[in-house]
Amino acid sequence: MAQQAYATETDDGGSEPEPRGSRLRRLAHRLLDGWRGDRRIWRRGIVVAAVAVLLALVMVLHAQIPNAVGNLGSLGETFLPWFGLLIPLLLVLAVWRRSATALIALLVPLVVWLNLFGGLLVDRSAPGGDLMVATHNVNADNPDPEGTARAVAASGADVVALEELTSAAVPVYEKALKPAYKYHSVQGTVGLWSKYPLSGVKAVDIKLGWTRAMRATVAAPGGQAAIYVAHLPSVRVKLEAGFTARQRDKSADALGEAIAGEPLERVLLLGDLNGTMNDRALNAVTSQMRSTQGAAGSGFGFSWPASFPMARIDQIMVRDIEPVSSWTLPETGSDHLPVAARIRLAVSD
Repeated sequence: MAQQAYATETDDGGSEPEPRGSRLRRLAHRLLDGWRGDRRIWRRGIVVAAVAVLLALVMVLHAQIPNAVGNLGSLGETFLPWFGLLIPLLLVLAVWRRSATALIALLVPLVVWLNLFGGLLVDRSAPGGDLMVATHNVNADNPDPEGTARAVAASGADVVALEELTSAAVPVYEKALKPAYKYHSVQGTVGLWSKYPLSGVKAVDIKLGWTRAMRATVAAPGGQAAIYVAHLPSVRVKLEAGFTARQRDKSADALGEAIAGEPLERVLLLGDLNGTMNDRALNAVTSQMRSTQGAAGSGFGFSWPASFPMARIDQIMVRDIEPVSSWTLPETGSDHLPVAARIRLAVSD
């Protein structure tokens, strides 16, 4: 294919090809010509620079933001990755203001954000694994529980946890999942379906007064593992009360205690925790387990809301188990996306 050339006028009225880079150079000259010799580029944009430094401090010190007023710390930590969207906005303002000070200051929040979340931009998944697990908050108001069950089973998961089950919908899920999963148990509003035998099934008390968590042992080909399924209480954002999550936090502590007391070394946690890995309120759980998405996923793996995912509150977490890959599954009739992971139970030689 013939190489495209741009013509420039010469002294004798002719033309000669213009290098491809010349247009970019001319554009750069136009943008920067107004900056040359302008001594005010260091004095302009001080406000933009200050906002950039403040943004960096908020991200670095997010754990120090108090929860005393409206649980602002937890609220900020829930949506912490989205703070990065302020960086390109501040960049536009810095260029518009022709401020060298603001441009340099913007490097600070950029480095901080990349340090916190840059690793999630890299695909850390790998082939293999000897067990695939999935979890899905199916939504009590799901208009198509049968279709949701079929979609989750079609993922090929060996073990499936479902949350927010209603008594009316349980028979529908049991019937739809029976062909793929020989073993299952429903405890309160959570359930576990498995291709491999389950034992030691029991409800787990997370201080709610009704059952929204359970525990079972799965005898998978790679070995035994304890599986916990949990649906922590919902949180609310209210103008008069802020980020209300007191009951969620209490239940998270109870769940953390139960997992800490688990006698089996290998533990899986599947469920809707109504909180992200950054939320300090889940420390009782997150301090002793790893997120499969953080360890072996690609991207942030946001799961809620399904129509425009903004946070990963549906989690697959492991202890003494090697995550291999982690991802979100296609949308169903729920307001959450299902999430899945492949893990390795068998100990490598």
